Amino acid sequence: MAQYSVTDLLTDAARLGIRHLAGPHDARPIVRVEVAAVDRISGIGPDTLVIVAGDEPPPAFRVDVALRQAVAQQLAGLVFASDLVMADTARALASRGGVPVFAAPGVATADLAVSIDRVIAGGASAALLRATQAIDRATEAAAVPSATLEGILAEAERTLGARLSLVDDPLAPWSAPDVVCVGEVPVGRIVATDPDAATTIAVPVIAALLSRVAQLQVRDRYAPTQSRSDLLVELVLAESSRVEGFAPQAARLGLPLQLSHCVAWLSPTHRADAGSRAPRSVQPALELFALQSVDGRDEMWHVAFVQDDLMLVSTEEHGAGDHQRRMREVAVRVQHHAERLMGDEWTYTLGLGTPQPGGLGLRQSAAEARIAVESAIAAGRPGGVELTDMTGLRRVLLDVYASPISRNLLHDLLRPLDDLGSERALTAARTLLSYLSHRNSLAHAGRELNLHPNAVGYRLKRIKAALEVDLDDPDTRFALELACRVRLLGARRRTIDTDPRGSSAG
Repeated sequence: MAQYSVTDLLTDAARLGIRHLAGPHDARPIVRVEVAAVDRISGIGPDTLVIVAGDEPPPAFRVDVALRQAVAQQLAGLVFASDLVMADTARALASRGGVPVFAAPGVATADLAVSIDRVIAGGASAALLRATQAIDRATEAAAVPSATLEGILAEAERTLGARLSLVDDPLAPWSAPDVVCVGEVPVGRIVATDPDAATTIAVPVIAALLSRVAQLQVRDRYAPTQSRSDLLVELVLAESSRVEGFAPQAARLGLPLQLSHCVAWLSPTHRADAGSRAPRSVQPALELFALQSVDGRDEMWHVAFVQDDLMLVSTEEHGAGDHQRRMREVAVRVQHHAERLMGDEWTYTLGLGTPQPGGLGLRQSAAEARIAVESAIAAGRPGGVELTDMTGLRRVLLDVYASPISRNLLHDLLRPLDDLGSERALTAARTLLSYLSHRNSLAHAGRELNLHPNAVGYRLKRIKAALEVDLDDPDTRFALELACRVRLLGARRRTIDTDPRGSSAG
């Protein structure tokens, strides 16, 4: 291991809290460090760095005597613990005699001696010292109200002597020692150039410190937005008659319901098993990414989760141009990030509603976006970006589907089919809808379903027995057709006939 020198001491000066006053700063070795009074330097061995104790600067003649003794004893240098101002004669004497002189005002003498002794010893002791000092500097920087993650890293790297940077890595395991997290959401890794033992010791502690700072910053920045999430979910799922009652609470939380709202709906689907539930662990990471994506934009944004689905709401003044386009830009980024987090086994389908004014409009936009997603998944088109067809029957069905009361009433008509199991119930609803929409024609329904008319008749016989209804009654046919359309529109996954003979019929 290379000998520690005066040049090295000068390199570490800022970290140790000392400054060079006079004399050379060459590569002469420093073998040991001792603390002595200004009049007790005689007798100290060569190559020793002497720390001259005392809070007050010694008299000028004492400084001159100490310098002459240092020259005679071939000391490595003198460090005055006070705020010494050297006279010109003393500076000249230090230069002629080749004695490096330093000052360390405000630094505890014992601490300075221990620090220098450790760096002289090198190895694990020196690494531990640098790591400890880097942690202390980072902690002091973090205590400042205006602290930034970059500023904290800059303070630490001054001591470590290695460049530290925070690199984005949302897929890093939260338990890794160099990972910075918000809660359990990884936001990046601390990467050190030329890492050594000191950085190995310091980086995990600094990462934990940055995690706490980042958590506080996120809490302060996004707390108002997050506090409105529960209200948005309740507003979207509640009966339409209750919407006006949300206005006072929305006003208290700073949610301007009277403005225009555009909703995006993001729903996960497992590629191999459409019935699988997405892990909830991804939701905090997805929420944080979405909030960071809209930070600083002119619109007001909110993020909320409805079970596994993410609802993104953009709010602004009426008549703002390109409202849906701007929503799409943000939502697509969130969609891609969600798929990156979840991996290849999952896909996210994105539905976009149209901008609508007021609380009822927010519900309408949410229903549009949700139906667009569910229709795409039911039709076997997961993973894309879907817009709701706002013409004809689809618009009527949206209004029906958006009302929980209407939805439940129609669901009750088909409830007996649920006893057959989810697969058979959907197959039965699809068969019944085809039959009713073709004016009770077995032949036409058979062509649409790719079944023989007799197979369609067999299915219908079982369906009528389960429902106990008269399919010749016009009002009954209308109610059942509407119920089938609403159920299939809201289906969470695609159900296909696997038996062309109708053996899988409900």
